[in-house]
Amino acid sequence: MPSTEEQRVEAALAAAEGWPGVRDGETLRTVELPGAKVAVRRRAAGRDGLEPALFVHGLGGSSRNWSALMALVRDDVECEALDLPGFGASPPPADGDYSVYGHARAVVRVVEGSGRGPVHLVGNSLGGAVVTRVAALRPDLVRSLTLISPALPELPPQRTALPTGLLGLPGITSLVRRLTRDVTPGQRAREVLRLCYGNPELITPEEHAAAEAEQERRQALPYFWDSLGRSARGIVNAYTLGGQQSLWRQAERVLAPTLLVYGVRDRLVSARMARRASRAFGCSRLVVLPEAGHVAMMEYPAVVAGAFREFLAQGAETTVVTEG
Repeated sequence: MPSTEEQRVEAALAAAEGWPGVRDGETLRTVELPGAKVAVRRRAAGRDGLEPALFVHGLGGSSRNWSALMALVRDDVECEALDLPGFGASPPPADGDYSVYGHARAVVRVVEGSGRGPVHLVGNSLGGAVVTRVAALRPDLVRSLTLISPALPELPPQRTALPTGLLGLPGITSLVRRLTRDVTPGQRAREVLRLCYGNPELITPEEHAAAEAEQERRQALPYFWDSLGRSARGIVNAYTLGGQQSLWRQAERVLAPTLLVYGVRDRLVSARMARRASRAFGCSRLVVLPEAGHVAMMEYPAVVAGAFREFLAQGAETTVVTEG
């Protein structure tokens, strides 16, 4: 007989099927993996015969982060986005592994299990680090790689990124939870959006309402703070790895053509890392957006869609410095 906590988790996940984050033209389903369940969001393709793409969100995000972009590229690729274990509508992994490797393993299993591979792999922030690992270790699964503000090691990090990194310290999430117990889901959603957007004025009332609904649902989950803190710790640990395990060293091993998108107003991943990333990924195309923040695919979806479409058409032979 399931425990009370298990029943709460199942109820919350069931509620996610109809929550406001599922937009017209999208479906959300649960995929069974070894040791985990993950939710996969699908956008109906605009036509038959398109190559598959898989989108991977960042820390604290969900597959909903890709809705605007998927709606714009549905005529170019067959779009699916997953909720990493412990995020969105996906329950936590059975083994409690929230490391970058653990998340990469989930991505690999989704691609292998779907039979859709190789795929155009797209990642933002933490998702960018995750798909970099996948592309380096399983090149057979990747047609191309698109990284939007990828969480690759940046030392020292921006001061505005330090609070996020500190979430990975043992005991910090319990402290933050106590200190912010009077903060409403709406306030927390607003703070996160303002941190991630380069221009907060672009946040629409609809986007804020959806983010608030997601935040309220997520905070009701018993593993909310644990998944956030452990995944933050996973990023910090990945930053400290050296040798062949270094994310920068693995970036150099990526064979797939790579599109890099950075925002000058990003307060979590500095645009100063763009040039280093362009050098590390051997076959790369770089797009720098002067007004964008950390989630360019949400803030400027049409610009990112145009860059992605051009990248698919022309490959990574040309480097674009600024756009939009």
